[in-house]
Amino acid sequence: MNLFNPSRDEVRRFFLDTWRKVVERLPLTPMEVHARDRMLLHPEYHPLLDAGESSLDHEFTPETGQTNPFLHLSLHLAIAEQLQIDQPPGLRSAYQQLVGAGHSEHEAEHVILDCLAETLWRSQRDRTEPDGLAYIRCVQSHAKRPLAGT
Repeated sequence: MNLFNPSRDEVRRFFLDTWRKVVERLPLTPMEVHARDRMLLHPEYHPLLDAGESSLDHEFTPETGQTNPFLHLSLHLAIAEQLQIDQPPGLRSAYQQLVGAGHSEHEAEHVILDCLAETLWRSQRDRTEPDGLAYIRCVQSHAKRPLAGT
């Protein structure tokens, strides 16, 4: 697998192979442990993961209202890496603000995921580099909002 630019199939195979190892209770690499932890938080994806190779060619389109589980899980891993190295600077602090405001760690990752998606969308739309400061501000703004149901 190309570590820096994996193909769609390579990414999907990584998650499927990791899931198979989880089910078979086989040892996992550190990256697979991160992936497993996110997959376990998303039981709605388990049937697709259980389908194995047959899910490799499945198309997920906004028109059908389907979230791409492989993309979603990949973004979770990207955010975990960003938090670990605090890149962009201030992301870890903004994440801690979310958790301090009452979000679970998983909910906080979803807020960050939404902000990351918005940042990347704006970057593509405007044909500019992603704005790290706007990304951090987006996350921080969610930490200041009351949680739903409170």
